[in-house]
Amino acid sequence: MKKLVIFDLDGTLLNTIADLAAATNQALQYYGYPIHDTDAYRFFVGNGINKLFERALPENERSEENILKIRSQFVPYYDKHNADFSRPYPGIAALLLALQNDGRKIAVASNKYQAATRKLIAHYFPEINFVEVLGQREGIPAKPDPSIVNDIIATAGVTKEEVLYVGDSNVDMQTAHNAGVTAVGVAWGFRPRTELEALHPAHIIEKAEELIPLLD
Repeated sequence: MKKLVIFDLDGTLLNTIADLAAATNQALQYYGYPIHDTDAYRFFVGNGINKLFERALPENERSEENILKIRSQFVPYYDKHNADFSRPYPGIAALLLALQNDGRKIAVASNKYQAATRKLIAHYFPEINFVEVLGQREGIPAKPDPSIVNDIIATAGVTKEEVLYVGDSNVDMQTAHNAGVTAVGVAWGFRPRTELEALHPAHIIEKAEELIPLLD
């Protein structure tokens, strides 16, 4: 029986792509760089915001200095506008409530920076008592390194056999494999189903409610 379900955030619990695109585009525009269509950001995100900025910058401009310049514009804007267009995916709120009512522990493991991760979770899911909500933190490797999952498991006090890790990208599937927990891919997120299939998760689901039968 699975006692703990760990969710990725962007592309799994929330569709955040429009706000991420808008915040990055305003930073790029501020420094005179070309901007991108929202859909392009589906393949820029997933490895933390510095990697997002690296991918969004022109190839010959991807220096550490320029990445940090974009970050300096992005963070203040995104902190104010990260809930302008972002919304939970269909069925997610009901799924989290069902898990909570069933006595399962729920957590979030994201490569979004910590402050934004916790702000969004508190904003959209105030009724859910997450055992832990972790984003990218200074000095802690980003996913697919398993450190974030291992930290959550230690806090929850469960075994790895009792964990489902749920995400929408190859980064998430690699994270689950690296942590030694059961991987569940969601087909509604930012990346195509074929990307999930290539990493051979235990399950791929099309709708939020399809997670429930995988718990026991």
